[in-house]
Order: sequence, then structure tokens, then C-alpha cells
Amino acid sequence: MEKGSQKTAVVIGAGTGGIATAARLAKAGFSVTVLEKNSFTGGRCSLITHGGHRFDQGPSLLLLPKFFQEVFFDLDTTLAAEGVELLQCPTNYNVWFADGANFELTTDLARMKTQIERWEGKDGFARYLGWLQEAHAHYELSVAKVLSRNFTSIWQLAEPKFVLAGLKMHPLHSIWNRASRYFWSERLRRVFTFATMYMGMSPFDAPATYSLLQYTELAEGIWYPRGGFQTVLAALQRVGERLGVRYRLDAPVKQILTHADGKTARGVELESGEVVEADVVVVNADLVYAYSNLFPQTASQTQRYSKSLRQKDGSCSSISFYWSVNRKIPELQTHNIFLADEYRESFDAIFDRQTLPDEPSFYVNVPSRIDPSAAPEDCESVIVLVPVGHLLDSRGFGTSTPGSKGISREQDWDSLVSRARQAVLSTITARTGCAPLGPSITHEIINDPFAWERKFNLDKGSILGLSHSFFNVLALRPQTRAKGFRNAYFVGASTHPGTGVPIVLAGSKITADQILDDMCLEVPWRGRRSPINDHGTPQDAMTGDLDKTSPPLSASSFVILFALISGVVAYMAALYVRVLYW
Repeated sequence: MEKGSQKTAVVIGAGTGGIATAARLAKAGFSVTVLEKNSFTGGRCSLITHGGHRFDQGPSLLLLPKFFQEVFFDLDTTLAAEGVELLQCPTNYNVWFADGANFELTTDLARMKTQIERWEGKDGFARYLGWLQEAHAHYELSVAKVLSRNFTSIWQLAEPKFVLAGLKMHPLHSIWNRASRYFWSERLRRVFTFATMYMGMSPFDAPATYSLLQYTELAEGIWYPRGGFQTVLAALQRVGERLGVRYRLDAPVKQILTHADGKTARGVELESGEVVEADVVVVNADLVYAYSNLFPQTASQTQRYSKSLRQKDGSCSSISFYWSVNRKIPELQTHNIFLADEYRESFDAIFDRQTLPDEPSFYVNVPSRIDPSAAPEDCESVIVLVPVGHLLDSRGFGTSTPGSKGISREQDWDSLVSRARQAVLSTITARTGCAPLGPSITHEIINDPFAWERKFNLDKGSILGLSHSFFNVLALRPQTRAKGFRNAYFVGASTHPGTGVPIVLAGSKITADQILDDMCLEVPWRGRRSPINDHGTPQDAMTGDLDKTSPPLSASSFVILFALISGVVAYMAALYVRVLYW
């Protein structure tokens, strides 16, 4: 692209989607400026540090490594070349139950066999293999049919090929109902459904398609970047900067500016009054917040749409504790899940009544177990995430509408946080048998729904954006091209394809592709063969005999073949008789 005709883009927010999209647009020849309200980059993937202790503020485990490898490959580099070292957790999770028993989820099939057979016998392990096969199909179909394409029209959902693939992903079944076909004990049903917490949803509501999350953990493992999750985004930021991306921190955006038509974006105005002009505006800020606060509200259509978004189901929020502990805790693994004895009630309290359960399920991460640099010697850094309901109303928009769900802003939050802390501390000690943690905590940092809202402008403090319910995905989810505006686009958790770091990375490619296609510009990475060899040996004239694939005929194939032969024989016999007696 010639210098005089170089296109310009401004990206609002330096979260995962903003950093990745900025680098992609710079690769395509754009002059890109990223504006971040905070003094740090990474958004929820940023770090918190105190006294030699390091905490991942948000995501603490790396899933779907293929999507991370792909974005670096598209930018002509690799994770390793950028200094990112991924450590595989030897145990995915240790799942603790109220009766004192625990289950270690792992990629080690022999260990899984032993544990499953303990609870459900030999047939139980056979059913587990069946569940893996179904979840594998959910995963592969989702990657091929959902995560690699955009959905700009509801009619795309009616395409025969997509309908056929969609039915195989069981979107009309809940994860709980589908898992119950394969796991017959309440214990294992809980073990294989709790992961919907990653999406801020209840397993009794989340579509069965999302079993792909636990499948990728069991098939590909759980990974942790040495130095913290933010090192991946820091590396991606450096790649973008080499391509010319400019980052400006402590630069909150006041509003998105349009041309005289009120529909075509032309840049942004900062809170300081400075105007940054651009041909394209990419919004990585929370989508619901952006529509209500950043886009012009002059058109009644925008006002109605903004209001409708504020009324959509949001994901849960959390009370997250970041504890500096002055001793080791050998009873805890890197990733630990403590499930409430009243399992369904704990989810209903969060997602139906939007509150804190009397007995919460929660997640405990000890990064210093996999990466000793996360804490001083002989100490631990401990992160606890307790899911809670989101706030009742959006900040700045008065009282909620009748029927709205959420926790009131007037709630006694000190009491709620104290109750959550006490539940966590007592449960860990009771179930693991470790010495009480309270006296060993030397420093505590807390993120509650207000903190998530304040730091990252997350509407109602919903930590994972909009819900992924059946009517809030694909073409029914807010689109990547801003509704009612031109030259304005979204990337992030609340637009397609959805929440989660690897999913947002996939979304950055979708959004960047759309921008370049809309502007009739070349897409540099389109058509490049992936470096990940997971499609088997190409079957052509050059394929050696050892690598040629020839699937055997199945029983159904024999039946079809027999029917064809029988039909031919019957036809020939009839023809013979006709000729004989003509």
C-alpha cells in the first residue's frame, strides 16, 4: 500500500481482541493507533503484582492452543520466536466434593480410566469414550462451521449444510442433559459439566455444543504461559509494534465521531478533548457499554438497540480474591474446583436469581505450582474466583426495567464479600485437610462486580460479556459490523464468535477479514496453509503406499452394496424372463 493512500484505523481498547486486530490490520498495511483507558494493556488478561507475588487478573489457563499458534503464524512469527514458553499442567483440575472425595481430570487416559471405573465400572469408561467422540465432533464442527466464519445474516442459519452440521452439535440440548446420557452417577455428571462456568453460564442452560471446552482440555491439555497469561498478549503487542502499531495508554475515549450523515465513523474524541481521525474504528471495549456510551445516540434506532442490549442476558460476575500466602500449600494443584453439594441450586442462585449462593462452587488457581516465578520462595500466589450474579442495572442508566435480574448496587457488598471469603477458606480446609489459610494470607486484593465495571467498563460487571444462550449466538449475537454505522466494527467477548481468549483471537481474524473485504483490500493471510498438521497426509498421486488411506467398508456399506447388487440381479432376472417369453 502506497504511503499516500495508507488507510488508518483506531482501535478502542487494548484487550485480547484489540491487540490481535491491530496487529492484523497493520500487517495489511494500515496505520493503526490503539487507545487504552488504563495504564496497562491486556484488559482482563493483565497482571496484578504485589511484594513479589504475581496474579493473572482474569484468564489463568490457556486452552485451544491452535488459535494462539494461528494468529502468530498469520503475522509471520511463532510463539516460541517471540519468547513465549507454554507449560503443560500435569493435572488439568483437582475437583473436590463435599464428601471429601476428589477427581483429577487429566489428559492421561490410564488415570482417567482408573478413576471413572472406580465410580461407574467398566461400562462407565466405555461411555466416557463415547462422550469423548461426541465432544470431538462438537469441537471439530464448531471450529470448521462457527469459529472460522462470520454470520451477517440470519438466513445463513438456514443453509442446508449448516443446519445438518448444527444438528450434530446438539444446540437444543443442555450440557447437563447430554452428559447424563454418558455419565450415570451424579458425581461424574458434575465433573463433566462444571466448565460452563468459563462462559458464565449454568450447565443446565448452556447448549451441549460447549462440551468442546472440556474436550479440548482432555484432548489437548491445559497450558500456562511462563510469566503469566499476559506474556502472550505482550508478545502479540510487540509483533504489532514492529508492524507499526502505536499504543497510547491512559487515553480513555469519550465518543465515536461520525461524518455529517451521522452514520459513517471518522474517528474518536478522547476524554481530554483530542480528536483522532481514522478511516476505520474498531471497538474492543465492552460492546453493551460502547453502544450505550460511545456511539452517537442521535438516531432513535441506535437508542432502541442500545436499550435492547442492556436488557439482554449477561454472563455472571465474580468476587475474585488475590492472596499472597507466606507458605506452600501442597494440598492444592495449579487448578482446583470446589463444587457445591447443592450443585444445581448453586447455579440457579447465580443465573436465575443473580445472587451469591449459600454454598458457592468456586475455582482456585495457584500459578506458583506450575511457574515458581509467580511467588517468592516458599510462598504461594493464590487466586480464587467465586461466581456471583451481575449487577441489576447498567451504570448511568437509572433503575432497571420490571423483571430485570441482578444484584442491587445498594447491596451490603462488604458483607457479601466477607461471606464469600469465609465460605472459600472453610471449604478448602474441610475438603483438602490443609492447615487454615487465613493466618497465612499476608495481603489481599479483591475484584467484585464494581471493580470489573470500573476497570474495564464491563456492563453490569459481567466478566464474560453477553450470555451464550441459544438466542444469543451466531447471527443472533451482536454483529462484528456496528449496527446502523459504517466503518465501525467490533471485536471481543460480546460479538461473534464469543467469549474466551482463544475464541476472541479467532474473532480478530473474522473482524479483520471483514474490514479488508469491505474496503476491497487484500487479506494477507488468506489462503495460507496452516502450519498445524492436523488434516492428515494429502491423498494424491505423490502419496506413498504407507500413507494412503482406504477406509474399510462399514456394516451399513455392506447392506447398501448388497441391496444394490440384489436390485441389479432382480432387474436382470426380470429382463431375462421378459426376453424369454416375448
